[in-house]
Amino acid sequence: MRKLIALLFIGITSIASAQDEFEVWTELGADGEIVNDLDWQVDLNTRFGDRGINTFFPQVGLEYKIDKLFRPSIEYRYILDQDEYGNFIGANRLNFNISMKDDVKRFTLAARFRYQYGFNALRSGDDFNPDFDRAFRGKFGAEYDINNSIFTPEASIEFFYNPQFGPSTPSFSKMRISLGTELELDGPHKVSFKYQLDDRFEYLAPSRHVISLSYGYKF
Repeated sequence: MRKLIALLFIGITSIASAQDEFEVWTELGADGEIVNDLDWQVDLNTRFGDRGINTFFPQVGLEYKIDKLFRPSIEYRYILDQDEYGNFIGANRLNFNISMKDDVKRFTLAARFRYQYGFNALRSGDDFNPDFDRAFRGKFGAEYDINNSIFTPEASIEFFYNPQFGPSTPSFSKMRISLGTELELDGPHKVSFKYQLDDRFEYLAPSRHVISLSYGYKF
Protein backbone atom coordinates (compact mmCIF):
# COMPACT_ATOMS: atom_id res chain seq x y z
CA MET A 1 0.00 0.00 0.00
CA ARG A 2 2.81 2.43 0.87
CA LYS A 3 4.46 1.72 -2.48
CA LEU A 4 1.18 2.37 -4.29
CA ILE A 5 0.68 5.69 -2.47
CA ALA A 6 4.27 6.68 -3.26
CA LEU A 7 3.79 5.85 -6.96
CA LEU A 8 0.53 7.82 -7.08
CA PHE A 9 2.23 10.81 -5.41
CA ILE A 10 5.11 10.70 -7.89
CA GLY A 11 2.67 10.46 -10.80
CA ILE A 12 0.53 13.38 -9.63
CA THR A 13 3.63 15.49 -9.00
CA SER A 14 4.95 14.71 -12.48
CA ILE A 15 1.64 15.69 -14.11
CA ALA A 16 1.46 18.95 -12.14
CA SER A 17 5.05 19.74 -13.01
CA ALA A 18 4.41 19.10 -16.69
CA GLN A 19 1.37 21.37 -16.75
CA ASP A 20 2.67 24.23 -14.61
CA GLU A 21 5.51 26.71 -15.09
CA PHE A 22 8.11 27.57 -12.45
CA GLU A 23 10.23 30.73 -12.40
CA VAL A 24 12.53 32.72 -10.14
CA TRP A 25 12.32 36.52 -10.42
CA THR A 26 14.99 38.92 -9.17
CA GLU A 27 14.81 42.69 -8.92
CA LEU A 28 17.52 45.25 -8.18
CA GLY A 29 16.30 48.79 -7.67
CA ALA A 30 17.10 52.27 -6.46
CA ASP A 31 14.97 55.32 -5.79
CA GLY A 32 15.26 58.84 -4.48
CA GLU A 33 13.69 62.29 -4.36
CA ILE A 34 14.04 64.84 -7.18
CA VAL A 35 12.14 67.64 -5.45
CA ASN A 36 9.50 67.73 -2.75
CA ASP A 37 6.88 64.97 -3.36
CA LEU A 38 8.44 63.91 -6.72
CA ASP A 39 10.45 60.66 -6.67
CA TRP A 40 12.46 58.76 -9.27
CA GLN A 41 12.93 55.01 -9.51
CA VAL A 42 15.19 52.66 -11.52
CA ASP A 43 14.80 48.85 -11.56
CA LEU A 44 16.51 45.92 -13.25
CA ASN A 45 14.40 42.75 -13.42
CA THR A 46 15.38 39.24 -14.50
CA ARG A 47 13.07 36.23 -14.73
CA PHE A 48 14.66 32.77 -14.77
CA GLY A 49 12.93 29.60 -15.98
CA ASP A 50 13.69 26.24 -17.54
CA ARG A 51 15.50 27.96 -20.44
CA GLY A 52 17.71 30.16 -18.28
CA ILE A 53 16.74 33.83 -18.59
CA ASN A 54 13.14 33.90 -19.84
CA THR A 55 12.57 37.66 -19.55
CA PHE A 56 14.80 40.64 -18.82
CA PHE A 57 13.81 44.29 -18.52
CA PRO A 58 15.13 47.59 -17.16
CA GLN A 59 12.56 50.11 -15.96
CA VAL A 60 12.55 53.80 -15.01
CA GLY A 61 9.73 55.72 -13.39
CA LEU A 62 8.48 58.91 -11.74
CA GLU A 63 6.00 59.13 -8.87
CA TYR A 64 4.26 62.24 -7.54
CA LYS A 65 2.78 62.32 -4.04
CA ILE A 66 -0.38 64.44 -4.15
CA ASP A 67 -1.26 63.71 -0.52
CA LYS A 68 -0.84 60.94 2.07
CA LEU A 69 -3.13 58.54 0.19
CA PHE A 70 -2.96 59.39 -3.51
CA ARG A 71 0.15 58.83 -5.70
CA PRO A 72 0.05 58.82 -9.53
CA SER A 73 3.12 57.53 -11.37
CA ILE A 74 4.41 56.66 -14.83
CA GLU A 75 6.97 53.97 -15.78
CA TYR A 76 8.78 53.00 -18.96
CA ARG A 77 9.94 49.42 -19.45
CA TYR A 78 11.95 47.82 -22.26
CA ILE A 79 11.28 44.08 -22.30
CA LEU A 80 13.41 41.30 -23.80
CA ASP A 81 11.49 38.01 -23.82
CA GLN A 82 12.81 34.64 -25.03
CA ASP A 83 10.57 32.90 -27.57
CA GLU A 84 10.19 29.17 -28.21
CA TYR A 85 13.20 29.21 -30.57
CA GLY A 86 15.57 30.79 -28.04
CA ASN A 87 15.51 34.25 -29.60
CA PHE A 88 15.00 37.34 -27.46
CA ILE A 89 12.13 39.48 -28.72
CA GLY A 90 11.98 43.16 -27.75
CA ALA A 91 9.00 45.33 -26.83
CA ASN A 92 8.29 48.66 -25.13
CA ARG A 93 5.76 49.30 -22.40
CA LEU A 94 4.40 52.30 -20.52
CA ASN A 95 2.62 51.93 -17.17
CA PHE A 96 0.22 54.61 -15.95
CA ASN A 97 -0.49 54.02 -12.26
CA ILE A 98 -2.64 55.39 -9.48
CA SER A 99 -1.60 54.08 -6.06
CA MET A 100 -3.34 54.54 -2.71
CA LYS A 101 -2.24 53.60 0.82
CA ASP A 102 -3.74 53.97 4.26
CA ASP A 103 -2.68 52.80 7.73
CA VAL A 104 -5.20 51.07 10.00
CA LYS A 105 -3.58 50.32 13.36
CA ARG A 106 -0.69 47.96 12.47
CA PHE A 107 -2.03 47.20 9.00
CA THR A 108 -1.21 49.07 5.79
CA LEU A 109 -3.90 48.72 3.15
CA ALA A 110 -2.96 49.42 -0.47
CA ALA A 111 -4.54 49.55 -3.92
CA ARG A 112 -3.03 50.18 -7.34
CA PHE A 113 -4.83 50.72 -10.63
CA ARG A 114 -2.71 50.45 -13.77
CA TYR A 115 -3.16 50.91 -17.48
CA GLN A 116 -0.27 49.34 -19.36
CA TYR A 117 0.38 50.31 -22.96
CA GLY A 118 2.56 47.92 -24.94
CA PHE A 119 3.91 49.05 -28.30
CA ASN A 120 6.48 48.14 -30.96
CA ALA A 121 6.38 44.48 -29.92
CA LEU A 122 8.43 42.37 -32.33
CA ARG A 123 6.95 39.03 -31.31
CA SER A 124 4.70 37.02 -33.60
CA GLY A 125 1.31 35.50 -32.84
CA ASP A 126 -2.10 36.83 -31.91
CA ASP A 127 -2.42 35.43 -28.36
CA PHE A 128 -2.87 38.04 -25.64
CA ASN A 129 0.22 38.36 -23.44
CA PRO A 130 -0.30 40.31 -20.19
CA ASP A 131 3.39 41.30 -20.12
CA PHE A 132 3.43 42.77 -23.64
CA ASP A 133 -0.04 43.91 -24.60
CA ARG A 134 -2.41 46.63 -23.49
CA ALA A 135 -4.25 45.82 -20.28
CA PHE A 136 -6.02 47.24 -17.25
CA ARG A 137 -4.90 45.93 -13.89
CA GLY A 138 -6.23 46.27 -10.36
CA LYS A 139 -4.14 45.23 -7.38
CA PHE A 140 -5.26 45.09 -3.73
CA GLY A 141 -3.01 44.20 -0.81
CA ALA A 142 -2.19 44.52 2.85
CA GLU A 143 0.87 44.27 5.07
CA TYR A 144 1.16 43.87 8.83
CA ASP A 145 3.80 45.48 11.04
CA ILE A 146 4.77 42.88 13.66
CA ASN A 147 5.90 44.50 16.89
CA ASN A 148 9.64 44.09 17.60
CA SER A 149 10.23 42.04 14.44
CA ILE A 150 12.22 42.67 11.26
CA PHE A 151 9.56 40.83 9.24
CA THR A 152 6.59 42.64 7.68
CA PRO A 153 4.34 40.00 6.08
CA GLU A 154 2.30 41.07 3.07
CA ALA A 155 -0.32 39.62 0.73
CA SER A 156 -1.93 40.85 -2.47
CA ILE A 157 -4.27 39.87 -5.29
CA GLU A 158 -4.25 41.39 -8.78
CA PHE A 159 -6.61 41.07 -11.75
CA PHE A 160 -5.67 41.60 -15.42
CA TYR A 161 -8.31 42.81 -17.87
CA ASN A 162 -7.81 42.51 -21.63
CA PRO A 163 -9.56 45.47 -23.34
CA GLN A 164 -8.83 44.30 -26.89
CA PHE A 165 -11.62 42.89 -29.05
CA GLY A 166 -11.51 39.27 -30.13
CA PRO A 167 -13.57 36.05 -30.06
CA SER A 168 -13.97 36.15 -26.26
CA THR A 169 -12.71 39.61 -25.29
CA PRO A 170 -12.78 42.16 -23.72
CA SER A 171 -12.59 40.07 -20.53
CA PHE A 172 -10.51 39.31 -17.45
CA SER A 173 -7.49 37.30 -18.54
CA LYS A 174 -5.42 36.52 -15.46
CA MET A 175 -5.28 36.60 -11.66
CA ARG A 176 -2.10 36.97 -9.61
CA ILE A 177 -1.86 36.07 -5.90
CA SER A 178 1.25 36.69 -3.81
CA LEU A 179 2.38 36.06 -0.23
CA GLY A 180 5.68 37.29 1.19
CA THR A 181 7.51 39.48 3.59
CA GLU A 182 9.68 42.57 3.68
CA LEU A 183 12.74 42.78 5.93
CA GLU A 184 13.09 45.97 7.95
CA LEU A 185 16.84 46.62 7.77
CA ASP A 186 18.86 49.50 9.14
CA GLY A 187 19.88 52.21 6.71
CA PRO A 188 18.71 52.73 3.11
CA HIS A 189 18.41 49.02 2.28
CA LYS A 190 15.18 47.20 1.47
CA VAL A 191 14.90 43.43 0.96
CA SER A 192 11.79 41.38 0.27
CA PHE A 193 10.84 37.93 -0.96
CA LYS A 194 7.53 36.32 -1.90
CA TYR A 195 5.75 33.40 -3.50
CA GLN A 196 3.46 34.27 -6.41
CA LEU A 197 0.84 32.32 -8.34
CA ASP A 198 -0.22 33.47 -11.82
CA ASP A 199 -3.41 31.79 -13.03
CA ARG A 200 -4.75 32.57 -16.53
CA PHE A 201 -8.49 32.32 -17.19
CA GLU A 202 -8.08 29.99 -20.16
CA TYR A 203 -9.00 26.34 -20.52
CA LEU A 204 -5.94 24.13 -19.84
CA ALA A 205 -3.65 27.18 -19.55
CA PRO A 206 -0.70 26.36 -17.25
CA SER A 207 -0.34 28.15 -13.93
CA ARG A 208 2.92 29.91 -13.16
CA HIS A 209 4.61 29.53 -9.76
CA VAL A 210 7.17 32.22 -8.93
CA ILE A 211 9.70 32.80 -6.18
CA SER A 212 10.55 36.50 -6.21
CA LEU A 213 13.55 38.17 -4.53
CA SER A 214 14.15 41.92 -4.54
CA TYR A 215 16.68 44.40 -3.19
CA GLY A 216 16.30 48.18 -3.17
CA TYR A 217 18.48 51.10 -2.16
CA LYS A 218 17.07 54.51 -1.25
CA PHE A 219 19.20 57.61 -1.91
